[in-house]
Amino acid sequence: MIFVFEIRLRPGCSAEQYADAWVRASRIIQQAPGARGTRLHRKIGDPHVLLAIAYWESKDQRDAMEADQPENVRRIIAEQAACVDVRVIGEFADPEWRVDPPGTDDTTHR
Repeated sequence: MIFVFEIRLRPGCSAEQYADAWVRASRIIQQAPGARGTRLHRKIGDPHVLLAIAYWESKDQRDAMEADQPENVRRIIAEQAACVDVRVIGEFADPEWRVDPPGTDDTTHR
């Protein structure tokens, strides 16, 4: 499953500052069962808006990590709370099939 959320940086806060915290928290979260990676993107034309995408084997595994979130992850999130507004966009199922163009890291899935 895919978990997507938007981060809006408040005045005086930078994407680089948030990205540093993102990497620190992600290193810990990615040790949880079912974690399959994360990505952080900056919006074209608005460097104060980021899009975060987390990949999980299942919603249940993501929910379990969230329910028992490591203390150091909670601390990192709390450190950033004054700098960001977070809006959950949603949870999405992996597609039943997808086609990746030749030359990408993934092979064609059908």
